[in-house]
Amino acid sequence: MNRRTPDSQDAAGVPTSEAHAEPWLLLHSGPCPPAFNMAMDEALLEAVAGLGQPVLRFYSWTEPAATFGYFQHYAEIARTTQLRPLIRRPTGGGLVPHDADWTYSVVIPPTHPWHALNAVDSYRRMHEWIRAAFTRLGVATELANCCRKSTPGQCFVGWEKFDVLWQGRKIAGAAQRRNKQGLLIQGSVQPPPVGWERKQWEKEMAPSGHRQISLTAEVQAQAARLAVEKYSELAFYARR
Repeated sequence: MNRRTPDSQDAAGVPTSEAHAEPWLLLHSGPCPPAFNMAMDEALLEAVAGLGQPVLRFYSWTEPAATFGYFQHYAEIARTTQLRPLIRRPTGGGLVPHDADWTYSVVIPPTHPWHALNAVDSYRRMHEWIRAAFTRLGVATELANCCRKSTPGQCFVGWEKFDVLWQGRKIAGAAQRRNKQGLLIQGSVQPPPVGWERKQWEKEMAPSGHRQISLTAEVQAQAARLAVEKYSELAFYARR
């Protein structure tokens, strides 16, 4: 298979991403409850080695919510925002509001080259992918070349290196979790007001060799169990 680097270009001179040329599994989950969304990503991480291919999942929310990083302190986050419900993510990062954002996850098996990357490189590649999708839509974005810190713990106030910027403001960030089961990247896009709909962006994000899948009964059951027993439990999201 011929691989394109994250900074390569297609025949029209539009930047592409390496992932866009690879065979992936594509999952459209639609709107789900906040706890279930986090549980589903963890269930996919547990299952991805058996699937043998990386998964790109698009999903939305049945109600406004906010997620916060696995290593953040719940009491501190609860004091800094009125957003509810607050749900702890299985990945790191800061506080992210979810309402009109475009959310996705990428789940990588341990045999895939991305799993061997360090956190900075996988973060950069993910956001090159997003930037390339916006470029194909005619939206000019860039990757931040340095950090801009602001309110502690809030993902979209300030930015990190390699976050996606549009006209000087952050529009995409992500958080990661890497273990023996695989690599999970959870991302949020705060869409710029440029007239494009989410479905058009998702179409440009979808790898050219993707195969659409549905959830297996086993993954669905595991996600439902985690949603109730873990992500809806105060003992988990207030553990720190």
